[in-house]
Amino acid sequence: MAEAYHACVTRLRWKLYAALGVAVGTTAFLIGAGLVASVLLAVAAPVIVSAAPRFFVATVVGAATPGAGERAAADVMSGTEFMSGTEFMSGTEFEDYVARIARSCGVPVIMTSITGDWGVDLIIGHRPHRLAVQCKRLSRPVGAGAVQEVVAGAPMQDCTQTMVVTNHEFTPAARTLAERHGCELVGGADLPKLRSTIRRLTRPAEPASP
Repeated sequence: MAEAYHACVTRLRWKLYAALGVAVGTTAFLIGAGLVASVLLAVAAPVIVSAAPRFFVATVVGAATPGAGERAAADVMSGTEFMSGTEFMSGTEFEDYVARIARSCGVPVIMTSITGDWGVDLIIGHRPHRLAVQCKRLSRPVGAGAVQEVVAGAPMQDCTQTMVVTNHEFTPAARTLAERHGCELVGGADLPKLRSTIRRLTRPAEPASP
């Protein structure tokens, strides 16, 4: 029953399209269009009418869907940084994104060169409280190697504190090593707190009371 109904609707739709094509072609010919132009218009009119609804729907959906960069910017402004955008980022984009969060804390940020960075992607803050950061955009938990690199590279970049930031999580070995060296770990679940963590680590130490 349903198949017969759909077949009937389809036949009716094609009849309407054919009638529309004939009407458009005839009208075009009567108002002075040439025979070839009238035929082309008669063929094109049903095609345009049938495609128009899908075109407009696709246009509206496409305009309402933000791109990866727009999602990232919206996340920064709303305070939900990283949580909805990291799956669309490359490693470099993730690093840039962490740098923007750090700059929003009002502290200087240095992005190191790709070669010779000693395992440090970002240098955040003022001396003598500079923070060495390694950014890891991965689809798996971050291992102890990332902690080893940033801890070893921090003195080479004149930094006194270390941090590893990732969109994922950390292995138990990474957490154990970070705890031993005082390295701050910011995983996926902690990313909304990244701004406050950077502020805490880069805040000048309170002067000792006399």
